[in-house]
Amino acid sequence: MMMQYIRKKWRVVLYSAIAGAIMPYFTCNRCSDSFEFYLWISVYTFVIWMAMWLGNEAITVWLDKKLPWTKKPVLRLLAGITCTFVYTVFMLLLLRDLFVRISNIPLGNTSGMIYFGLAFSFFFTFFFTSRWFLLNWRQSEIDAEKLKKESISAQYESLKNQVNPHFLFNSFNVLSHLVYEDQEKAVKFIKQLSTVYRYVLDTREKELVSLDDELAFLESYIFLQQIRFESKLDIQIALSGVVSFVAPLALQMLIENAIKHNVVSADDPLHIRIYSEEGFICVENNLQKKRSNSEPSAGVGLENICKRYEFLTERKAVITKTKGLFIVKLPMIKE
Repeated sequence: MMMQYIRKKWRVVLYSAIAGAIMPYFTCNRCSDSFEFYLWISVYTFVIWMAMWLGNEAITVWLDKKLPWTKKPVLRLLAGITCTFVYTVFMLLLLRDLFVRISNIPLGNTSGMIYFGLAFSFFFTFFFTSRWFLLNWRQSEIDAEKLKKESISAQYESLKNQVNPHFLFNSFNVLSHLVYEDQEKAVKFIKQLSTVYRYVLDTREKELVSLDDELAFLESYIFLQQIRFESKLDIQIALSGVVSFVAPLALQMLIENAIKHNVVSADDPLHIRIYSEEGFICVENNLQKKRSNSEPSAGVGLENICKRYEFLTERKAVITKTKGLFIVKLPMIKE
């Protein structure tokens, strides 16, 4: 176990050994007179370097878990400085006392050693903090680019679904009947259809939209679908008073997914319910799978939504099938 740890930290051991061998020549006048004294001081310096390096590294890792920089940066900075100061002073005094007891070699003034230890510890903390910020900045750039691609993919997928031959044929077929049967409703149908396209285009560069905006868009989309399916399609939305942000078109894609893959008929109406539960926005439908799907599916809808939410929040989207129900839960995003 010890050998495995040493192999993992071989650079720390190597650098500490080099420091232990070189530093006594510059900091210890008596080392040039006695080789034995030089060995004692070299070992002592080696142990100090190891303790400062590994100890401060452990403190940094522990604090990063308990107080992430992204959550409480000021508190994390103060905690880092305090822990580093206390650990360094305590460890240097402890090692000095142990060294004197074991070697019977008196050491001079301790203040210089403490100043050196603190300088090293703060440099170490600054180095790892800077490294953390640079790595996370780079990762955030990568994540932002991935999110942009996923968002573009979602916009393209939704727009493609709206202009595919099936959607256009169904929409124009419904419209042709409405023109003769109910001209007022036909005008409203055209307006709602244009609203759907306008929203898809307006949100193509947005990562998030308010839930209210998404629900307003859904009202137009649901109007088109219920004109087509009438009582065969039942969509209930219970999100009154819920304040959240959502990925653009996510709810619409889930409704579309349910319609595309399930039977929608007078004998087997499709029931879709949208509600909130334990910090999630849930889209639920009864399962009545089509035996054959006449509409081609790229199979990227649900996957795209899940990937987008991985970038937008630490909580993941949840997909469950239970008791004849298919439920997709999207985590609420408050900020």
